[in-house]
Amino acid sequence: MTPTLFYYNQNARSFAESTISVDFSETQNRFLNKLPSDAHILDFGCGSGRDTQYFLEKGYHVNALDGSEELCRIASEYTGIEVKQMLFQELAEQEKYDGIWACSSILHLPKNELKTVFEKMLTALKENGWIYTSFKYGTFSGERNERHFTDFTEKSFLKFAQNIERLDIVEHWLTGDVRPGRGDERWLNLLLQKK
Repeated sequence: MTPTLFYYNQNARSFAESTISVDFSETQNRFLNKLPSDAHILDFGCGSGRDTQYFLEKGYHVNALDGSEELCRIASEYTGIEVKQMLFQELAEQEKYDGIWACSSILHLPKNELKTVFEKMLTALKENGWIYTSFKYGTFSGERNERHFTDFTEKSFLKFAQNIERLDIVEHWLTGDVRPGRGDERWLNLLLQKK
């Protein structure tokens, strides 16, 4: 088990409590506006299940997964659907989803694994499908607060994405952290499309 997964299993309850009631609707709607009304969405690293629940309430078909067994349990209870315990690297579906929501999740992968996971995400998307993802804003890569983080700036993500076929960066924007007391942390948000 990686230190990151160990951390989330140990801290699942407090992590879920700190994120579950955060209003993220502006970003969620920005993503949903790109999708058909009966879209199939994969919540890729769903954490507390907050976003899965939002998408379900809006009438979308949602599959959710997380690497942390404890977070899967919490998210399943919260959303009423079975959340699958799975590593990002194990994604093996083909042209199933209209959208993949990877909110503050795949940032825990080192860059060399991230490229492979993006390729798997693109394979799992239908033609012209969408990915929303977010990374902490900066140049750091390594262990921080007992977890691995890969940070990006607009420039460094553009450079990284050049090596991924079929990936089109459509929109990017910066936001502060929406959790109480974390407003000075900055996030790079990305809407990406399968070419």
